Amino acid sequence: MADELDRDDPTAPEADPTTTGAPDDAAWAALLRYLETARGFDFHGYKANTLARRIRKRMAVIGIERFSAYQDYLEVHPEEFGTLFNTILINVTSFFRDPPAWEALRTVAIPAIAAARAAGQPIRAWSAGCASGEEAYSIAMLLAEQLGPDRFRDQVRIYATDVDEEALDTARRAAYTPAQIAGVPADLLERYFERRDGRYVVRPDLRRHVSFGRHDLMSDAPIARIDLLLCRNTLMYFTARTQARILVRFRFALTDGGFLLLGRAETMTAQGNAFAPVDVKRRLSRKTSVGDQRLRRPILPGVDD
Repeated sequence: MADELDRDDPTAPEADPTTTGAPDDAAWAALLRYLETARGFDFHGYKANTLARRIRKRMAVIGIERFSAYQDYLEVHPEEFGTLFNTILINVTSFFRDPPAWEALRTVAIPAIAAARAAGQPIRAWSAGCASGEEAYSIAMLLAEQLGPDRFRDQVRIYATDVDEEALDTARRAAYTPAQIAGVPADLLERYFERRDGRYVVRPDLRRHVSFGRHDLMSDAPIARIDLLLCRNTLMYFTARTQARILVRFRFALTDGGFLLLGRAETMTAQGNAFAPVDVKRRLSRKTSVGDQRLRRPILPGVDD
């Protein structure tokens, strides 16, 4: 969903709103409610200071100072939602972004998954916060390389989710510019892409194994029986409490021994022995079979432990 290069430093702890001027007035609360009711975006679990900076940045571009006035503007100009959400979510991604992390997947996680699944048994991966799809197709290519065409065709299903419908539409089209495919090795580019009208389009035999859909990590039930889950540089925008709730869902989603890859700016804090580190530097971990009992079920919306 987002890039680690964020000048707002979303990795920092959420500051005290009484000393930072974080929004806490009625107009701010009303704007958040409006974004949720009008477009289904619930931003209450996001770090308030980071979220407010992003929204104010967009407001400054169009010359609006007050949150109430910006809500009025959104009501009159619905096309503004797309630009606002792009400003908030920073949908920056690329094929094989952060190559060392992908090397850890290629040499450690994916061979282990392939060895644990006999021919015909499903292999399921989930790219959470997939933005415009490059990460999901990167997973597909690595799995196809490891398994070969027959096993890949028979066993693999990749789920790619995001809250941004515009980004998901781009992902479904699977057509990328020469600049966007710069990170794809030449041999993979030859095997898995077709050149059409100046763009590189993911071949149908790979694309049909990737399903894109809207999913809110804070409120929607996790996808189940996942062997490999990637969620990189997305959790860092949430409060610590929300991060913990999402990680509970991720643990529920994963099969025993399933792999979780986070972004470089993210950590597995306060998760006890629910995940075992595989490569700390690359943020690759593995679900344990004897995790803390309170992490054995997902926390559903509106239900606290």
